[in-house]
Amino acid sequence: MMMVTVLTQEACPSCVNAKNTLAQLADEYPFNIVEIPLASAEGRDLANRVGIVFAPGILIDGELFSYGRLSEKKLRRHLSSVEWPTTRPPAGPS
Repeated sequence: MMMVTVLTQEACPSCVNAKNTLAQLADEYPFNIVEIPLASAEGRDLANRVGIVFAPGILIDGELFSYGRLSEKKLRRHLSSVEWPTTRPPAGPS
């Protein structure tokens, strides 16, 4: 399953908006969301490693997707382009 990581900081309206957008899209697409505070050692290390300049930072399966204000349209376009595993049960005998 796809993993979306959100690097957030306190008093960040864009972080709140990004988390809300991701929560809504998680109802439509099969991905897990992990939130990491940018102020934590893990958050700082990750931000430095992938080049996140400011919050929120969004990573998809460990790869930088965006930082700053999250574009729902851009994210939807990306999610729509992913080849998702089929979850339909196998067809029964005819």
